[in-house]
Amino acid sequence: MAVSSIGVGSGLPLEDLLRDLRNSENTALALIQSKQVTAENRLSAYGKIQSAIEAMQTAGKNLAKADTYGALKTTVSSDAFTASASTKAIGGKYSITVESLATSQTLVTQGVADREAANGTGGKVTFTLGDGTTKELDLAGKDTSINGLVKAINEADPSLGIRATVVNDGSGTPHRLLLTTEGTGTKAAIGDITVDGNDDLQALIGFTQGQAGPVSEEAATDATLKINGISITSNTNEVKDAIEGVTLTLSKVSTDPVTMTVARDDSVATQAINAFVTAYNNLQNTIKSLTSYNVESQQSSALTGDTLARRAQTQMRDLLNVVATEGSVRSMSQLGITTDHATGLLKVDNDTLAKALKENLTDVKNLLSGENGLSSRIASTTDVFLRSDGLISAAKEGADRHIKDLRDQYDATAARIDARMENYRRQFTALDGMVAQMNSISTYLTQQLSMLGNLAKDSK
Repeated sequence: MAVSSIGVGSGLPLEDLLRDLRNSENTALALIQSKQVTAENRLSAYGKIQSAIEAMQTAGKNLAKADTYGALKTTVSSDAFTASASTKAIGGKYSITVESLATSQTLVTQGVADREAANGTGGKVTFTLGDGTTKELDLAGKDTSINGLVKAINEADPSLGIRATVVNDGSGTPHRLLLTTEGTGTKAAIGDITVDGNDDLQALIGFTQGQAGPVSEEAATDATLKINGISITSNTNEVKDAIEGVTLTLSKVSTDPVTMTVARDDSVATQAINAFVTAYNNLQNTIKSLTSYNVESQQSSALTGDTLARRAQTQMRDLLNVVATEGSVRSMSQLGITTDHATGLLKVDNDTLAKALKENLTDVKNLLSGENGLSSRIASTTDVFLRSDGLISAAKEGADRHIKDLRDQYDATAARIDARMENYRRQFTALDGMVAQMNSISTYLTQQLSMLGNLAKDSK
């Protein structure tokens, strides 16, 4: 197998020269690659600023929520129930006794020997619930065996509110259909089951509450409790607004009264305010790291000198100048939030914040979530950067275009270099051949001249 290497014939270092030319030409590609890395770092940096501003936007939205201020917490002296309170609740202490829990109804049919045997043909089953509503199940063309009924009921419209299964009691006719209501309490219980058009099925599952028949019942019960001596009945174990703004979730009967306390919880507002401070500081730190310049190494960062980053930094700082026109808490400093002049970051005096929330909650709410409060300023400022046609989107699109242009430029430059190098290789190959031919002629002439010299010596 022939091996082609430029310079073998001529003895010239043409392969080395070709490699040096390639390295020289590749300098242009390295420069483009460097620009690509810079552009991609810039694009990534815009994404980091976007994420930090989005966190600011989320923190602002939380400051605007009504339930951030004046939230209430509940404490319960027993595990008989749990409780939660909305802002509609009123602080106070309550004595609650859980007398019974709400349960679901269970119906069991008489047993059959073969769970796959049909019970007549077709029919329309009507379930009448305790609240007077009716649900229908059409069995036309469907399996009416015990197995078929289980499938039809369980795959019916979820609003049917009934689950079915088969119980084997081990007797000679062991297969019994078990129906359980999904809801609890007497209103969700089945008061009547009627089958039209199928007497065999009516004989199996026909049911009227309070009357003897083929179906036995374990009745549903309502939850009962006393709140400060007042009797309460509920169809579910989740008792809402028996005490305004309070939801009780019952779990077991209590033999003794349970004390529940509803009190104001300023921790929700404190967490929201501290979350804003954290988001603000994270944004400022992000911008600082992306725009810094290392004087010693003379190394810039991804967004050093970038106008978008500086604009975001400045406008977010301007948010802190929010001032209320009335009330005892009119500025961020009166709320306990001040700027560390050495770092430009926010810090919170928790004692001042706690006092402002305790004594002037309405003023704090107005400063943070009022019409011209901090949250509305955050919303309008962040929107300029984050909306689909906003500043960050435009900057990222510009960076994307620049990266694409650099890729195209790289491909075009690489193609030109490849063509140029191929031209060099052809020229070097021709040179190698020519020099090899000249060397051959030179060797031949040298030999001939040597022979002539020897003949001249011999003739003497």
